Amino acid sequence: MAENKTQPTPESVEDFLEGVEHPVRRRDGFRLLALMKENTGETPVMWGPGIVGFGSYHYRYKSGREGDTVAVGFSPRKGSLSLYGLTYAPEASALLPRLGKYTLGAACLYINSLEDVDEDVLVELIQAAHRHNTTVMHHSAER
Repeated sequence: MAENKTQPTPESVEDFLEGVEHPVRRRDGFRLLALMKENTGETPVMWGPGIVGFGSYHYRYKSGREGDTVAVGFSPRKGSLSLYGLTYAPEASALLPRLGKYTLGAACLYINSLEDVDEDVLVELIQAAHRHNTTVMHHSAER
């Protein structure tokens, strides 16, 4: 069975964020760093070369594939901010309509700028997601 390609690394989160070329993504990256750190109580860790993660959980698919992934996290990509893990909690369906401008991918929430979203709602999403992903997801045998 192939291992998950995205693994925790010892790289510096701050150095990674300092190296983000896009000034809005860099600014928003540092703001997300503070928000997620404060609202998860977790130490940020680089996962692979481009994801800042807070906490983790173990997953196992019915196919047998399993691994560990970030409980919540983000990546300041060129086109948008990718936020991971924020859509799994049951509360997400009630919070997302109040968030502001975003798009959804398979497992990501994409926003262009933190100015486009309600930060209070984002904080609620972060808290709910981290709580859900580190308790329910961590203890469930299959996802």
